[in-house]
Amino acid sequence: MDQYSVLKQYFGHDEFRPGQKPLIEALLSGRDVLGVMPTGAGKSACYQVPAMLLPGMTLVISPLISLMKDQVTALEEAGVPAACLNSSQPEDQYQQVMRNAINGRYKILYVAPERLPTAGISYLTQNAEISLIAVDEAHCVSQWGQDFRPSYLKIADFIASLPVRPVVGAFTATATAQVKEDVAGLLGLRDPLCITTGFDRPNLYFGVARPRDKERYIEEYILDHPGKSGIVYCATRRTVESVCRELRGVGIQATRYHAGLDPEEREKNQEDFVYDKSRVMVATNAFGMGIDKSNVSFVLHYNMPKNLESYYQEAGRAGRDGEPAECILLFSLGDIQTAQYFIRNTHDNDELTPEQRAEVERRDGQRLDAMVTYCKTTRCLRSVMLEYFGEQTSGKCGHCSNCNSEMVETDITTEAQKILSGVARVEKRWPGGLGEVAVVQMLRGSRDQNTLKRGLDSLPTYGILRDVPQQRLRQYFDALEEQGYLINTKGEYPVLHLGAKAVDVLFHGQKVQMTERLAPGSREAQAGRRQSSKKRTERASALPDEGLIGALKAERSRLAQKNKVPAYIIFNNLTLDAMAQQKPRTMGDFMRLPGVGDAKAHKYGKEFLRCIAQYCAGHPDE
Repeated sequence: MDQYSVLKQYFGHDEFRPGQKPLIEALLSGRDVLGVMPTGAGKSACYQVPAMLLPGMTLVISPLISLMKDQVTALEEAGVPAACLNSSQPEDQYQQVMRNAINGRYKILYVAPERLPTAGISYLTQNAEISLIAVDEAHCVSQWGQDFRPSYLKIADFIASLPVRPVVGAFTATATAQVKEDVAGLLGLRDPLCITTGFDRPNLYFGVARPRDKERYIEEYILDHPGKSGIVYCATRRTVESVCRELRGVGIQATRYHAGLDPEEREKNQEDFVYDKSRVMVATNAFGMGIDKSNVSFVLHYNMPKNLESYYQEAGRAGRDGEPAECILLFSLGDIQTAQYFIRNTHDNDELTPEQRAEVERRDGQRLDAMVTYCKTTRCLRSVMLEYFGEQTSGKCGHCSNCNSEMVETDITTEAQKILSGVARVEKRWPGGLGEVAVVQMLRGSRDQNTLKRGLDSLPTYGILRDVPQQRLRQYFDALEEQGYLINTKGEYPVLHLGAKAVDVLFHGQKVQMTERLAPGSREAQAGRRQSSKKRTERASALPDEGLIGALKAERSRLAQKNKVPAYIIFNNLTLDAMAQQKPRTMGDFMRLPGVGDAKAHKYGKEFLRCIAQYCAGHPDE
């Protein structure tokens, strides 16, 4: 059997995705690998296919129990002998898995990094043939990564302790150049083949919104997407509770997940979401890595995450089945202060020296700056994100809220001159500078206590923009900062200073333009929406038979309940789409569908063929 036979027999695919084949071939030849592939690009197959071809067993080091369970269930459904070892198992079950592993009954065994130093794992590795070690979520080994876990630092010592060093593969969805260097060094990879397949997820729509009422926005969004499953991420437990309560209050089947719940409730709520009993999960980032539910149609962020790595990973839990999905971030200025608070007060590694901790906070601050830029920019959101990860882009994707909005160039020279003049007056009196809030209040003629106490009401620029709404004024500040006319220092107490280009505006007649979205009611914006509606209609006409899709999903749900597995593990939505388009009549036709391997065809083929035949008989005109 070769790698193509394994791919077809167990996973139901005829071709490898980009990056998979060279990584698989390197592992089979005995060479270590480092694979950086976006969520949904097929990282798991890069070690699961070699596992079926190499002698002995593959050990997969994975950080989350929920991820292990999902992966093992999916592999068992595909006919692959697999199991996991974790702290949630009863002792008798744990020992049974250990015996089976030593006796060679598994091809793939998942284990958490925290269990590697235990006597049980040591006994296992001394008595079982380990041909391959796969480190999933490998970025966790780097303290410069967004999910650093000290337990990952012990993986290299564990590998060195094995009687025979197996080939090692490290895999992650998010890694900057610094993190990739750390992964290779800290895991002790030997001359690894390093492949980064690209971070773009074309099926995902990215958007940033600034609603006045975030909870109402989320309610309306979910109500406008009936039957769709999604995740709402919030920065705090209190917000999770509030949003979940509001969603339930309008009849939405929502559940919650955060570290303040007891483990039993967290596990139950996660299972309710995975098994489609609750269609919306409201969670903090404790609902983390490795959520393998493939039919997530949207991910909404109530608050801005601390960095683009976290946002990319969390948003990337949408559309894992390849179907169109939406990732919307709701941004407000308060999110910046919340993120700064978490950076200053959250430390995952108590072993860091004060110098190391200061460096981590500095880098966290830089990553936060990039996240804020993403939220404020009028450029293509996809381009901003991909360029952050080191990829070249065309500059306009046509599939994000900025590209899909009608943009106009507005001359704000007069307003810019007033703002920059105000900052100059402040700098003259306070060389250290004042924060943006103080300057805005001064320009708008505020009579608040701080403004009067500082004597800002005595400046010539006091109140010169009193007729400009505060939110509009903030837009001007963002545009001036983005173009280099203003500098907003970073840190715990940021202040404003004039940028080097400000002198050209103040004294040399330099014009200033601001790119902004057209007002929703404008004629141009309405024309743009009509064009978008036309495109959606054209796309809808190319979709498979929705009636048959509904029947197939109902059959999948019935089989999922019968077999006590999540519906997406039986077949994902892409496979159901292919069934609805091709309408197979024979088992041979059925087995040629993408995602249909031998084990699943044998187990479920007759039921789905019967479902298709019954639907077609009842709808002969279609």
